[in-house]
Amino acid sequence: MNKKSLENWVPRTELGRKVLEGEITSIQEIFEKNYVIKEPEIVDYLVPDLEEALVNIGGVSGKGGGKRRVPIRSTVRMHKSGRRRTLHAMAVVGNKNGIIGVGIARGKDARSVIEKAIRRAKMNVFPVRRGCGSWECGCKTHHSIPMRTVGKTGSVRVVLMPAPKGVGLVVGDEIKKVMVLAGIKDVWSKTFGDTRTRMNFVMATINALKNLNKMKISEEDKKRLGVVEGVA
Repeated sequence: MNKKSLENWVPRTELGRKVLEGEITSIQEIFEKNYVIKEPEIVDYLVPDLEEALVNIGGVSGKGGGKRRVPIRSTVRMHKSGRRRTLHAMAVVGNKNGIIGVGIARGKDARSVIEKAIRRAKMNVFPVRRGCGSWECGCKTHHSIPMRTVGKTGSVRVVLMPAPKGVGLVVGDEIKKVMVLAGIKDVWSKTFGDTRTRMNFVMATINALKNLNKMKISEEDKKRLGVVEGVA
C-alpha cells in the first residue's frame, strides 16, 4: 500500500486508532498482547518494508502437454442458470525478518481476488521464531530455525529441520517463497502426502512455523541457539 493511501486511512477498529495515534508503535507489541488485526492498514503502517508473493495454486494446459503453474485457480460448478466460475488466489506476505502471513481468497475476477488475498495475508501475520538449532553449525545466529517442527493440513504433513549455514532452502519451490519472506535462509524439510495440492502444502508449512512459537525454550537454550522471537 502506498503512503498516500495511508494518509487517507481512517481506522475502523480500536487497535487501528491506537496505532494511528502512536499508542502502539511496533508490530511486536501487537504480537505480545495477542491483539487481533482486522485492518491490513495496521500492518502497512507498522511494517512499511513488507513484501508479497503469490503462490502458484492453479494450472493451465501447456503447448506440449502437461500443465503450466499460475497464481489463479479456476473452478466451475453447474447451476440451474448455467456454469458458474470461481477464481481462487493465495498470497504470502513477509518482511524477510521474522514476520510472515498467508491469505486465501475467492471471487469472480482475478484482480480483486489477488488484492483480497493480500489483504487477508496482512491481517494474518505472525512472528516466526528463528535461530540455529543445527548441531553441525552452532553459530548462535538466526539464519535457520531453533528446532525440528511439524505442520499438517489435510493429507499433507511437512517436517522442517534446522540446517547449518550454507545449505540453503531444501524445500519445494512454493515453500521457498514462504521461507524467504520469513527470513529463514537455511532449512531442511521432509514432506508426506499429496504435496501437489499447493494450498495444503503451503498451509502445512505455515502451521509448522506457528508450532515453533508454541514450544517452550528456556532462557539458557535461547542464548545457546541464538533464538530470535519475531523481528530481530
